[in-house]
Amino acid sequence: MKTTPRIAIDARMVHKSGIGTCIQHWLKDVGYSIALGDPKELEEYKDCFQTQIPFISSIYGYKEQLKFPYRKLKKSAPDVLHVPHCNIPLLYRGKMMATIHDLTHLVYPEFLPMKLVHWYFKFIFWFVCKRADRINVVSESTKKDLLRFYKVNPDKITVTPLGVGKEFVKKSKPEIEYLYEKYSIPRDKKIILYVGNLLPHKNLNGLLKGFAQMKDREDCRIVMVGKAFDGRTTQTIESELGIEHLLIRAGMVSQEDLVNFYNLADLFVLPSLYEGFGLPILEAFACGTPVACSNTSSMPEVGGQLATYFDPQNPESIAHALEQSIHRKGTQDAEIEAWVSRFSWENCSRKIREIAESLCAEK
Repeated sequence: MKTTPRIAIDARMVHKSGIGTCIQHWLKDVGYSIALGDPKELEEYKDCFQTQIPFISSIYGYKEQLKFPYRKLKKSAPDVLHVPHCNIPLLYRGKMMATIHDLTHLVYPEFLPMKLVHWYFKFIFWFVCKRADRINVVSESTKKDLLRFYKVNPDKITVTPLGVGKEFVKKSKPEIEYLYEKYSIPRDKKIILYVGNLLPHKNLNGLLKGFAQMKDREDCRIVMVGKAFDGRTTQTIESELGIEHLLIRAGMVSQEDLVNFYNLADLFVLPSLYEGFGLPILEAFACGTPVACSNTSSMPEVGGQLATYFDPQNPESIAHALEQSIHRKGTQDAEIEAWVSRFSWENCSRKIREIAESLCAEK
């Protein structure tokens, strides 16, 4: 008879972007018994678990290791501890699974502020490979990276694709038209949407260089969404390229506005050099918007045969992909809907639980 495992999760990053989105859905669907984290941040999820263990600490570094509630967690007796990233507790001795989203710090060490950060993550990923009983990765690309950098048994690794939130759906024109006025967007221009930040591997400058080479760029506007664009003024590269007047900085927006921006856009573009999964590709697809993205790392896995791909380090390639895709909205609706249906948080959470159950079955 299969027993129900008591699974604990380190939920401190529940309100972070990226990993926080995963934790929010996992809390609702996996069926955790124990959650570690800030009681205030976990308040809205209190019905998703039975026991809460306060754990307030910054992530990554020695402080979280010193503050980890080893005794309280041991007393709560979980069968498995799920750590949603690489920062596993060094002294924990119970069964443990870790989710690794990407290895950006190892693939692109030149983008790190100092060598010490590189060595920290090189060690912590090594320790995950050595100590975790199971490693869950979000894409085949991340699995390949892990096997490239470390000697780890492939059977120890499970690939679990992420899902797309149910709020990402097609909207009618009247529902989204308010965005034109709210963000001063011209109604007679094609909208290219970028959602992200200014981290080097996100390659925003590469996108701008490619956009500057588009033949019909004057008929387009790039709308940039993300905290990094709050109050951001003219940057040197934008002035040099002569495209400053074609950029709209929306800044940080609500979840509702984000969904509506995906719907408003004629094209969503993800120019990253590297992504562990590339969830915005699915979010755009779910809203019926075509996608142009890099042909690197995990993005071809997520975009399938429906996205238009480009070399992120070649402005001409980017420009060609933008020109090729900007008029495609509405031409792939049936195929996009079928593709997106393959990715759900319910399936993702079910696989997380199955990994925990398989660990409990082992002696």
